[in-house]
Amino acid sequence: MGQDGDGSDTEAKTSKTPDAKEEHGTTAEPAAGTDEPGRNTTDSSPRAPETDHDDDDDEDRKIELGPQFTLKEQLEKDKDDESLRRWKEQLLGSVDIEAVGETLEADVKIVSLGIKSPGRPDIVLSIPENGNPKGSWFTLKEGSRYSLEFTFEVKNNIVSGLKYTNTVWKTGVKVDSAKEMLGTFSPQAEQYTHELPEETTPSGMFARGSYSARTKFTDDDDKCHLEINYTFDIRKDWL
Repeated sequence: MGQDGDGSDTEAKTSKTPDAKEEHGTTAEPAAGTDEPGRNTTDSSPRAPETDHDDDDDEDRKIELGPQFTLKEQLEKDKDDESLRRWKEQLLGSVDIEAVGETLEADVKIVSLGIKSPGRPDIVLSIPENGNPKGSWFTLKEGSRYSLEFTFEVKNNIVSGLKYTNTVWKTGVKVDSAKEMLGTFSPQAEQYTHELPEETTPSGMFARGSYSARTKFTDDDDKCHLEINYTFDIRKDWL
């Protein structure tokens, strides 16, 4: 969430988006020739500035999803296909179907943001209910290594294609944007965690200062589970 540089004015960096990595989510794939359970997919072609559309301008294609199904309905579909049945059971794990099986939409709650840096205690920030922390939310030390870790809950149904996007501005100019696919997660009582790749904050006079950012969590249904707008600082030292 900063810039790279040695004192020259450079662009800020947020978390990179290499191949998606899950800490605890299930990533088993269905048998060849099968779709995600219960879905038919076909291919078809202070607040951040309102005029910026960075979250969508690099989408190469959109995925049109078929009707949703409850967990009970998903288990009933293709029940004679042994390989698909085993995959569904692996994805759902120990889910209590009787408790959540009649709900169509997944309920995803992003619980906290953790900032991890070697040699110092983790910073754990609760997500405000309105998604807009007051004042500067956190401070990063210039030239330090850090990674972001999100904790979240999934209830009611499977969430497919949970995705993280982040955009950063400095003095009103967009300086970076990032995306990462977190994965597909089944409902469970335990919380999931996902850690983004490690980054190094820049150093130098032009890297230091205040930044504004917007983070969103969306899924394959284009449902936004969280949009959070905040500011953060890069300083000479940790607070």
